[in-house]
Amino acid sequence: MNYKMLHTCIRVMDLEKSLKFYNEALGLVETRRKDFPEHEFTLVFLSDQSEQYELELTYNYNPDKPYEIGNGFSHIAVAVADLEGSQKRHKEMGYKVTELIGLPGELPRYYFVTDPDGYDVEVIRATK
Repeated sequence: MNYKMLHTCIRVMDLEKSLKFYNEALGLVETRRKDFPEHEFTLVFLSDQSEQYELELTYNYNPDKPYEIGNGFSHIAVAVADLEGSQKRHKEMGYKVTELIGLPGELPRYYFVTDPDGYDVEVIRATK
């Protein structure tokens, strides 16, 4: 059997703030939205230009407190050609950004930027 990855879901506290981050910081665009007012939640799907995979933002109306990310989840990853330019841009946008990092024995090739809900996004130098 072959399985195709479809989407990853994260829960967000402020839908508009999250949409702004994923659009402005990572260039993801809304591909579809499903509102369920009778159940008090909205699903928003975002994708890159390839539209091969989506990020699903789940917004539960009036959440009581921030979600706990937990210690099993680590991060979402994206690739970009201009790693240094991207890192500089994210810093200028005011987001929490790490320094450039590399695996032990390797040159730096990625960094992390944190979204409004505390989810880390790994930004990796794209390979040709």
